[in-house]
Amino acid sequence: MKMINSVTVTTLVIAVCNVGLFYSSSAQNLRENRELDDRVRRFLDSNRYQWYDMNVPESDGKILYDLIIKNKYKDALEIGTSTGHSTIWMAWALSKTGGRLITIEIDERRYKEALTNFREAGLSDIIDARLSDAHDFVPKLEGPFDFVFCDADKDWYKNYLKAVLPKLRVGGCFTAHNVASRRMRGIRDFLDYLHALPNMETTIDRSSYSGISISYKKSND
Repeated sequence: MKMINSVTVTTLVIAVCNVGLFYSSSAQNLRENRELDDRVRRFLDSNRYQWYDMNVPESDGKILYDLIIKNKYKDALEIGTSTGHSTIWMAWALSKTGGRLITIEIDERRYKEALTNFREAGLSDIIDARLSDAHDFVPKLEGPFDFVFCDADKDWYKNYLKAVLPKLRVGGCFTAHNVASRRMRGIRDFLDYLHALPNMETTIDRSSYSGISISYKKSND
């Protein structure tokens, strides 16, 4: 019978231990993911009819969630937190892709309420919430980003896009809320500018009552 030397035995033992650790770690991650999913669902269900104060409706939150999951985005930016409904939907998706989200809010009351909501939903570790004027703050951000959601002052949408676009990765997505009506101040200029960009492919999601523009960056040119 061929003898197995001690080195071979040691190698086999280490391999078995590593496999055991892998499956143990995977099982723990699955449990943690399920626990987070349950916590977020409970929070959203219990607050379903409480999202006033310039928050997106649930249906629009789901659109943002699906975009992040579908494209496996990881580096997200939100311009206009309000009290955090859209933020929670995006952060929940990013918890599944291994990503993080920077979100910006100018109003201190809304900002503090959003922080409380993030803690209760269990998503604070994924969200980098900033109390700041996005007019000044967004141009200073280094990026890069692969997903952006803009839901702030409409007459500044075009400026936000100009500031973020060089920092948006190819294949990344710039989305904007409340674009259904071109009569709204700033929206016409924003959409005209966006549609004229040769490296952006834009559609409007009309399933959203407010309208969400979804623009993919095809190249850096």
